[in-house]
Amino acid sequence: MSANIFGERFQLMTFGESHGPALGAVIDGCPAGVFFDTELLKKNLDRRRPGQSGLTTSRSELDQAEVLSGIFEGKTLGTPIAVIVRNQDARSQDYAAIKTAPRAGHADDVWKEKFGHSDPRGGGRSSGRETLSRVIGGSFAEMYLSQKHPSLQVVGWTAQVGSIELSSADRDQIQGFDRDKIDSYAARFPSEKSALAEKAILAAKEAGNSLGGVAEIRVTGVPAGLGQPVFRKLKADLAAAMMSVGATSAVEIGAGIEVSSRTGQDFHGGPANVYGGIRGGISTGEDVFLRVHFKPTSSILDVAKKGRHDPFIVTRAIPVLEAMAWLVLADHSLWKLSDKV
Repeated sequence: MSANIFGERFQLMTFGESHGPALGAVIDGCPAGVFFDTELLKKNLDRRRPGQSGLTTSRSELDQAEVLSGIFEGKTLGTPIAVIVRNQDARSQDYAAIKTAPRAGHADDVWKEKFGHSDPRGGGRSSGRETLSRVIGGSFAEMYLSQKHPSLQVVGWTAQVGSIELSSADRDQIQGFDRDKIDSYAARFPSEKSALAEKAILAAKEAGNSLGGVAEIRVTGVPAGLGQPVFRKLKADLAAAMMSVGATSAVEIGAGIEVSSRTGQDFHGGPANVYGGIRGGISTGEDVFLRVHFKPTSSILDVAKKGRHDPFIVTRAIPVLEAMAWLVLADHSLWKLSDKV
């Protein structure tokens, strides 16, 4: 299977470069009869779209989706769904220096080493702009699962901006938040410290610097039995999906890395949510919880000041991580149909 294709049953192929004519997605395996929700697709793309605040890149793209195939009379046909988004605000001249002086920590040089010929404009296909294709695919996965499992919800938020973290009080209130509520906070950081986090991001941007951070994803209404018990465990596929997003550095599921210092009696005798809704690689029907760590973006110093870059990527990564979770869940939902007679 091509490395540009994600999924086994519900498949997404992404294509396009940051400064090329367009980027897009081909979704294959989506069942026929799924209602096409144009507003959902637009809303999800808008949530990832650049240029909407001073906390993100100033690149201004409308990100208007054009559906080329797979939809008729408002429903999916069961055939490949092709969608493109045309680039409108590329400034390739800002990246001329990258061709001979690759950015530290970015994929500029390793892509050239691997392929012998690469597109340095805006990072080419290694740019964060590639992720809009994932949001397209995730939107169709969400449309399918919203019909198949109406109670299923995926909500993400920023849990840490640099050294500024959510408090226990913040975490208590998040339990009842939906995506609209999360989006109402600066940097999608639902905290009484959101103004402080915003100030830290703006200071980093002004200095030509960047900040790392952490995103958290909560999946509720998960049907039990998703995931295969050996090589396609639900936790493995979710972790791979999250780690495929640029700038990610680690993924935790449930209690995460803290479990390595616990005793069996303490860990297994405690609350069930320490497992993150997955045991034996299979969903239990409880909430699935993920923490995704991001390194600081690599466009810093003169590169950051000349080009248009995100000083803190987690804010715009939230809808991408949600999309990847939807894709994994859709894939395993279809896979589950063949588990038993």
